[in-house]
Amino acid sequence: MSKMKKTRKPGGGRKKLKPEYDAGKNLKEQMDAAVALYDSEMSLQAIGEELGLNPIKVRKLLITAGVYESEVAEKVKNTFEEYRETQDYKTSILSTANTLKLSKASVTSYLPYQKGVYFPSTEKEKISVGAERQRRYRAMKRWRANPTEENFWGVVVSYAGVGFKTYSGLPFSYEVRKGRNGEYTKELWIDRREKSKSLAWSSVLLALKNIKGEVVDRPKALGDIRGVTYIYGMFYRFGLIDVPDEVKEKMGHPKDRKK
Repeated sequence: MSKMKKTRKPGGGRKKLKPEYDAGKNLKEQMDAAVALYDSEMSLQAIGEELGLNPIKVRKLLITAGVYESEVAEKVKNTFEEYRETQDYKTSILSTANTLKLSKASVTSYLPYQKGVYFPSTEKEKISVGAERQRRYRAMKRWRANPTEENFWGVVVSYAGVGFKTYSGLPFSYEVRKGRNGEYTKELWIDRREKSKSLAWSSVLLALKNIKGEVVDRPKALGDIRGVTYIYGMFYRFGLIDVPDEVKEKMGHPKDRKK
């Protein structure tokens, strides 16, 4: 007697245990929560306890959001990106681990979640805008707490690519380039929709020392310095100086000023 063959119902097969679960959405929510708590000065351990996450995962979420910074994280990121230019993802992790004498797991923990795997590109762009603003705020906070040349350089680097305006209202931005050794060169390249002009770091530092009083009437008040027109616009947006009311109409109101 032959066995009756069971016919498979349409749409049959293994059902998802949690059909409403979306890994990307869940991770994004965790990341937003971690960033909010981190911004309120909570430690990784405390954030982990609050969200029920391992502190290492909390750090990875904050790195993905672009708000966590440390010397080790920076070394891992730079080393990995250098290898990534010629190697695939897994090989780059291995090479980075060997170079920095770290475990593969440790290297992975200091890298952001891969683009496109957890976040759609449009979502990623939204995240990066907020992350950049946070990065600028943190860099400025660090410098105000400890006003060293190195910390001020961190402020300048964090504002690379941001839009500024000169005393007369002309828009400009600047970029900071890296040398062959992967380190930033202490020179700013001003973009005024024409040939890029270089601005020496020493000029920026000289102008910084020349700030006297909150309101600075005009660029020359910072000194007879090459490129002071651009430095004036930078310092205004950084929140280091104020300008006369009639000049504000041309320069606008800085968006990132949090004292």
